[in-house]
Amino acid sequence: MKTNNKEIKERAHKINWREFSAMEEKDKIVFLNNSQTGNPFHVLFSQQFDRKILDLLCKVADKARLIHKNRDKGRKFLKSLLFGTFALNFFSQPSSRTFLSFETAQEILGMGIRDIRDPNTSSEAKGESMEDSIRTFSSYVDLIVMRHPEAKAVERGVWVLNRSDRRIPIISGGSGPDQHPTQALLDIYTIYKSFDRKVDNKTIIMIGDLLRGRTVRSLSYFMKNYKNMKLIFVSPRHLRMKKDIKDFLKRHKISYQEENNFKKVIPLADVIYMTRIQDEWDKGKNKQKSHESVGQGFKFKAEYLNLMKKKSILMHPLPKRDEIDVELDYCGDPRIIYWRQERNGMWARVALIAMIFQKEQDILRYKIK
Repeated sequence: MKTNNKEIKERAHKINWREFSAMEEKDKIVFLNNSQTGNPFHVLFSQQFDRKILDLLCKVADKARLIHKNRDKGRKFLKSLLFGTFALNFFSQPSSRTFLSFETAQEILGMGIRDIRDPNTSSEAKGESMEDSIRTFSSYVDLIVMRHPEAKAVERGVWVLNRSDRRIPIISGGSGPDQHPTQALLDIYTIYKSFDRKVDNKTIIMIGDLLRGRTVRSLSYFMKNYKNMKLIFVSPRHLRMKKDIKDFLKRHKISYQEENNFKKVIPLADVIYMTRIQDEWDKGKNKQKSHESVGQGFKFKAEYLNLMKKKSILMHPLPKRDEIDVELDYCGDPRIIYWRQERNGMWARVALIAMIFQKEQDILRYKIK
């Protein structure tokens, strides 16, 4: 049963933060998606996206990048879509790629851009609550993209604005230990483009820090939208995928297995998704120990290219360190696509923002001459 915006607003006003925070992610979606279109309004979780939305986003991203190739009429058209609106990129947690990707996507769509990257320049430094800061920011902009080191910080922002008379969308830029939904979107878009717009029937190896990696967790949730997907988790024993993801995969009858021998499973993969060890979460002596514990068995060596399928891809969400041999960065093998993957992020975010503001049909109807 669909719930209209008025009912959602009434329910949102009655829910306090403790109640909202305690809800399961799947139960929060009604407060996050547009009840009329079904598309996300706020963006916090991969579970907000079903197959229909993901297919639409990929189509919009493809069309937008084609339109943008026309430096005159095409780019002017895209800039006209959200001209006169403003976005705030509130990034108080370190980021370069995600920040720049969002900023460029907003500029392509004609938005005015504001940013806060140092919390010491905001009134939080004076003791203002983050909730009050978010409500204040919403007075000046039409969209907030937020990356914050605290768990559930973006959720708190959503909760505040859902209760306010200035309900503008908030997109998570990958905050703290929470999900990184837009990274998962660009990852799916990259797989979609790499396999002739077909995501079904793929085996994906996820390797590295699966315990703390937001990207692999977020991408795993998307698997329920596709047919005959198989995940192979390869990691040091102390960095294995958490139980909640494995339970999710079991509930949705998605095949997965855990392996220690990376080299053995490479020939099985359509997609190899490398990740770095996130030792920024470690302290003191554990920091260096965490990185060293990976060992050579969990790194992609140049010789492993010979083990990959001819039609397979090597992905990485970046930033990377030494988990991929540096000589592979510019070796010219078309299966190494993490630089294209990064650029795909800009177009996935163009499509997402366009869908939030209900401009996706304008993009799809545009006739390229």
